[in-house]
Amino acid sequence: MSGPTLETPRLLLRLPRAEDFDAWAAFMADEESARFIGGHQPRAVAWRGFTSVAGAWQIQGFAMFSVIEKATGRWVGRLGPWQPEGWPGTEVGWSIVREAWGLGYAVEGSAAAIDWAFANLGWDEVIHTIAPENHASQRVAIKLGSRKLERSARLPPPFEQAAVEIWGQTRAEWFAQRAKVPL
Repeated sequence: MSGPTLETPRLLLRLPRAEDFDAWAAFMADEESARFIGGHQPRAVAWRGFTSVAGAWQIQGFAMFSVIEKATGRWVGRLGPWQPEGWPGTEVGWSIVREAWGLGYAVEGSAAAIDWAFANLGWDEVIHTIAPENHASQRVAIKLGSRKLERSARLPPPFEQAAVEIWGQTRAEWFAQRAKVPL
């Protein structure tokens, strides 16, 4: 399957490949890393999520990218556009392996993914669904120029019990402040 590859100063964002799965499964097995994205998953469940993202690329023409650290070739997370059935909006989300937290990869990669989503998907808004206690993701959203939106939402099953805040911004807001987003 082919699709876009985005390049930032330190990252390559590309479609998931079979060789990414071991790193993906290890990431989803880490309680802390998976805490706000559905929780710890055994390998077989992680496989279903991994192939769901790959399938979304085939069916919708967009989904999360695999995040590859250019300097090492290492898989360091997933991020990008996401809107499965019943989702509360047109999201660009991020999840980075714990070993790469604090390096700015979520902001750097998400900025490229937001640019791509607005240029290629015709979206008028980008949201981020963030758990109220996920302060690290709130800081990423703020660095991206997003704000907490005055609307509430629930995720679709099986995550409907999880409280989320909707953060985001419009296309016009993004392009008005894009130069200020740190890379």
